[in-house]
Amino acid sequence: MTETSGRTGCVRALLVLALLVLAIAAPAAAEFFEGRVVAVFDGDTIAVLVGHEQRRVRLSGIDTPERGQPWAENAQQALARRVFGKQVRVNDVGTDRYGRTVGEVYADNVCVGCELVREGNAWVYRKYSDDPVLYELEAQARAARRGLWSLPEAERVPPWEWRHASHEASGGDKAPAQSREGSGTARPARPDFGCAGKRFCREMASCQEARFYLEHCGVASLDGDGDGVPCASLCR
Repeated sequence: MTETSGRTGCVRALLVLALLVLAIAAPAAAEFFEGRVVAVFDGDTIAVLVGHEQRRVRLSGIDTPERGQPWAENAQQALARRVFGKQVRVNDVGTDRYGRTVGEVYADNVCVGCELVREGNAWVYRKYSDDPVLYELEAQARAARRGLWSLPEAERVPPWEWRHASHEASGGDKAPAQSREGSGTARPARPDFGCAGKRFCREMASCQEARFYLEHCGVASLDGDGDGVPCASLCR
């Protein structure tokens, strides 16, 4: 073997080694899936039908007011307007302790979480996001007093602080009854109901169906007085 060919062989070996190291060190490609949104549970949690399977998805990086907090219904309606019945793409970034997929959701090629923050319908979730874009969008919404930022300061309690206070008030032994964080234990969706476009109490056959449309389909118009009970003529 000549000296030149020996050097060439060494260079090739080093290149192969370098490529192997890069391949091992490179982060895995983000997983994603697509499906149709069939339910909007609150301002940041949806159900996506992927094939024949429903996957509950928690939007990553944001947090919206809990039921019982000011602006909770507005946030849920804002999310429903953007995604309900639409085909969405979900970039899967993990799973939370309730088994929900945590993901970046895109509808009509738009980042849904980003838009909710920009409109003032969501907070940046401090504990789980360091995205400078989200923080800038929130700052702009706050400065313009859009959405929840138009509320009196005393009513602008971050959802995570509200959940913590509710947890402490309940004795710390269980999640607050209205907490979205515990939504993984909510009543399962009835298979004989579906989000089929009904919007009015006169279209509901029972209180149970009305509750399904309110809680699983995000049809807030069924709860005109905002007390959490839909269609008073059926549910009282």
